[in-house]
Amino acid sequence: MSNYKITDDSATVDRLSQQRDDIYDWCVERFRYFMANDEIDNALALADEFFEWMDPDNMEKEETAFYNEDDLLNLYLSLPENYGGL
Repeated sequence: MSNYKITDDSATVDRLSQQRDDIYDWCVERFRYFMANDEIDNALALADEFFEWMDPDNMEKEETAFYNEDDLLNLYLSLPENYGGL
């Protein structure tokens, strides 16, 4: 099921793009640090988690899903108390 709310608000798109770029830069820097310090298991765990972002052939194709914390809280608070048998 995919009912994503897509935004074309340029400020939001730019902010999310910058956040993703920052995460990518951190990830690559950390991966290189682990490799340089012979922490291969840590490097592989990081690469496993961020493979799609670290792969130059797929980096720009990988979708970024995000949520607005306030919207999520409002949705949660709007659900009936026994929603889904919880």
